[in-house]
Parts: sequence; C-alpha cells; structure tokens
Amino acid sequence: MPQTISFQRPDGVSVSGYLAEAARPVGAVVVIQEWWGLNDQIRGVARRWADAGFTALVPDLYRGKSTVEQEEAHHLMTGLDFGDAASQDVRGAVSYLKGLKLGSGKVGVTGYCMGGALTVLSATAVPEADAAVVWYGMPPVDYVKAEQINIPLQAHWATQDEFFPLAGVDALEARLAEAGVRYEGHRYLAHHAFANEEAQGPGRIAKTQYDAAWAQQAWDRAMRFFGQTLA
Repeated sequence: MPQTISFQRPDGVSVSGYLAEAARPVGAVVVIQEWWGLNDQIRGVARRWADAGFTALVPDLYRGKSTVEQEEAHHLMTGLDFGDAASQDVRGAVSYLKGLKLGSGKVGVTGYCMGGALTVLSATAVPEADAAVVWYGMPPVDYVKAEQINIPLQAHWATQDEFFPLAGVDALEARLAEAGVRYEGHRYLAHHAFANEEAQGPGRIAKTQYDAAWAQQAWDRAMRFFGQTLA
C-alpha cells in the first residue's frame, strides 16, 4: 500500500517521502524526482518499480511543493542544494530502506532529469547504495568525482536532448572510463524526458517528448540491471 512516511537524514533532520511497497520485494530503490516535484507522475514511477519487485521511496526534496509550470519548476530546482540533497536526503532514504532489510537488503538509486543529475552525485555521496540508474540528467562534469564511484552504474541518454547534449555525456563517460567505473550507457534516438508519459502535457516544455517504444526498452534494461545488481 503506497503511503507517505518520514525518515531521518544523517544530520538528524526528519523529512517525508512517498513509499511504494513491493508485495514480494527482492530489493529496494530510492527514486529521485524530476524538477516538477513529488507529483503523481513520479509516484506512478515508484509504483512501477514496486510492481517489479523493488520497494521504492521517493524523497520529498521540495518539502511538499510541486508544479506543472516550467518557470516555477526552474525556481524550485535552483533553490535546491544539490550536494545537500544527495548527501542528506538521498542518503537518508537509502539508509531507511536498508533498515527495512527487504529481500537481498540491497538498495539502488535512480532518478530522472534533475533526479538523474542527483543520481550521479549520489553515486559518490551515498556509500550505502549498491547500484544506480541515471535517466537523461547529469551535473556539470567537473562536479563528478568519478574515482569515488564504487558501485555499478547504468545510464539512459537521448541523442536529441537539448538540455543534456551528447558532448557532455561523452565527457562524463570518458571520466567514468578513466576512473574504471563499472558503467553501461545506452543512447536512444529520442528527446529529453522520453520515458515520462506526461512530457507533452499542459504546461510542459516543447523540447521534451515521450517515446513509448524507447521508454519500454530503457525500462526493461533498468529492471534487468537492478535485478542483476540488487536481487
């Protein structure tokens, strides 16, 4: 039964999140929101992970705020301390799930767009995590301490992404390769947010476009990856 729960960050601050429980969990994942906030779409993503056997927790990074307007989403995102969100909110969520001892006891991190960037940062800032899947989002390459990534990492990129162009992806992948990170990257002939079924809804961005075929292939790969690394 999906529910809102509270968990503690490493600094002792209590924050809330959306928990979708798997009926027979093989592991667990922390799901990191897009810049829209903890909305119905990302709750649905959490439930999809739960249906696949991974109890999923979405930390409420915006503390109860969400939006469908691009300008407000940008405002909320720019007000977020990414380092704090990764090292405190996401790490606290991973520790909470670890404490539940679900299935294998292993916990992955996955995120979309803004959440993808936070997933990359979490791979260096959350030593308790066991694997990570990035969806079309990354921080500036100079912020990525690839030598600190000790977990398997998978990523899904869009070749027509105008927010995260492939030149940046190439630079990130080169840094990961140099550091010897266990990494697999997949590229799709698609636009940004191709796995978000609401990407073309009211108030959304013209440069985003949902693609059901590529989204399904990416989901299949992500679920197989977590099945191999977490189950």
